[in-house]
Amino acid sequence: MQTTTQSLVKAIHKYRPYWAKRFGIAPILPMTRAEMDVLGWDSCDIILVTGDAYIDHPSFGMALVGRLLEDQGFRVGIISQPDWSSAEPFKALGKPNLYFGITAGNMDSMVNRYTADRKIRSDDAYTPGAIAGKRPDRAVLVYSQRCREAFSDVPLVIGSIEASLRRIAHYDYWSDKVRRSILVDSKADILLYGNAERALIELSHRIADGEKVENIQDIRGTAFLRKKIPEGWEEVASTHLDRPGKIEVHADPYEMKMGVGSDCETKEKLPEDVKVIQVVRKTKTDRSKQVVRLPSFEEVVDNPVLYAHASRVLHLEANPGNARALIQKHGDREVWLNPPPIPLSTKEMDYVYGMPYARKPHPAYGDAKISAWEMIRFSVNIMRGCFGGCTFCSITEHEGRIIQSRSEESILKEVEEIRDKVEGFTGVISDLGGPTANMYRMACKSETIEASCRKLSCVYPGICENLNTDHTALIQLYRKARNTKGIKKVLIGSGLRYDLAVTSPEYVKELVQHHVGGYLKIAPEHSEENVLSKMMKPGMGSYNKFKEMFDRFSKEVGKEQYLIPYFIAAHPGTTDEDMLNLALWLKEQFKLLPLPLWRWPQRCITQVKIL
Repeated sequence: MQTTTQSLVKAIHKYRPYWAKRFGIAPILPMTRAEMDVLGWDSCDIILVTGDAYIDHPSFGMALVGRLLEDQGFRVGIISQPDWSSAEPFKALGKPNLYFGITAGNMDSMVNRYTADRKIRSDDAYTPGAIAGKRPDRAVLVYSQRCREAFSDVPLVIGSIEASLRRIAHYDYWSDKVRRSILVDSKADILLYGNAERALIELSHRIADGEKVENIQDIRGTAFLRKKIPEGWEEVASTHLDRPGKIEVHADPYEMKMGVGSDCETKEKLPEDVKVIQVVRKTKTDRSKQVVRLPSFEEVVDNPVLYAHASRVLHLEANPGNARALIQKHGDREVWLNPPPIPLSTKEMDYVYGMPYARKPHPAYGDAKISAWEMIRFSVNIMRGCFGGCTFCSITEHEGRIIQSRSEESILKEVEEIRDKVEGFTGVISDLGGPTANMYRMACKSETIEASCRKLSCVYPGICENLNTDHTALIQLYRKARNTKGIKKVLIGSGLRYDLAVTSPEYVKELVQHHVGGYLKIAPEHSEENVLSKMMKPGMGSYNKFKEMFDRFSKEVGKEQYLIPYFIAAHPGTTDEDMLNLALWLKEQFKLLPLPLWRWPQRCITQVKIL
């Protein structure tokens, strides 16, 4: 499907650069007017506002977006963690020629600031010195308001995880209520959801060419407000696609019961409970001109069944190969979501990660430590996306379930750049991964099937027979990376999908014997089928099989290594009995004595997340 659909869109590295390309490449994107003066700029074309410290590294959204737009020829400035008490800090770089790009940062601002118990966190990993409170609650809303106050006529473009996951009416855990689409409350002109490089580049060039942002309504991966459905579109009620209400057992299509009007003659009287289904063949419709109407904000705000239905339809319409536009009424306005963006090709991924990143924080922070930077400074992102579809996780909804992988050459080049450019490198690459450690280059065996599939997960309740789970490319990448001159060791720090790993004993052996530093984090999430089924996670059989392989391959090379399992407590649907059984499972697995946590042996420590 990727090959077919990608051929229908313009490659992101094929645009004609904007005229400001003549200014060249900035050593690091400017955060002050003085830095702009050094670069010879009289103004910025685009100003990016973020709740994170500015670190010029591809793991940080604003750096990736900023460098990408710079390569397209635009002059990009950064306003990082501004004081939101007034509009003055938002005027620091002057008025942008094209638009403000607004994001809360790499994390949702509410998750960043509050614990699951709604208590304020004492630190912030994305702030110099880990100082808490450097961004407001619901940062996208606050930053949008201040940018409007600063320059009321400048278009506002919002994006990243906070905006992406709040694009329709959504439940807000911290206020315990359903809130309106962030588009409505932020009063932004347009929202870019998911990994938005393709949409961002097209939007930027079209605004630069003089198009009004309110007229740009045909870019995939965008959301905006409309008064009504335009002519030529067919409206489809979401209830025709997914019936809300009580879940009932589906009728057996292979049951040999005759219906009225059948060509087969029968003299038997049909039972009263047998329903007659008349098959009516419809003419093939143009899905590209269909829009699915979700229940309105006013309908879902107090109706859990309709809310769940709207959320399910949003996920069902997430395959770029067959997704339709969605629309949801908010008062007298319509929130319109175009279909998801076409995934990036390998060549485009290499382009994105091949920008001239400085690979360090902005000099303005001096020697202040930034925890998020310290964690990833020696790591390499090799892919994006996840086809797991776990119900507690936002990755599939945000990045999509089609894996987008970089080439081996691009990844190894970045390894060499870390070796040669990053201060303090000791020869250890901390991670080759992404949203998952081992989905690199995995895809559906058939482009046709992939383009038409509406499954929410490729690995639940079992691994799809159409999924290619070959780990060969990843094994080769690991071997070449660790054999690169100057590299002593390559560790794998990303979450491992162990139900996929056990399909390739060779991969597990390679991982365990060469890429584990004594401990390997793994996430069974729970021990009980009742909870795992609600999480859309595999049963403990896969975990046990992986653990057996892990122990055996560790023993073969004489290494004492341990698995560190992660679990979620209080996931929706969990009972007291489930938690008791999990505790008993832990005690059995680790032979724990009835000791307080602080007296447990180090090798027995288990990470438990609270939802």
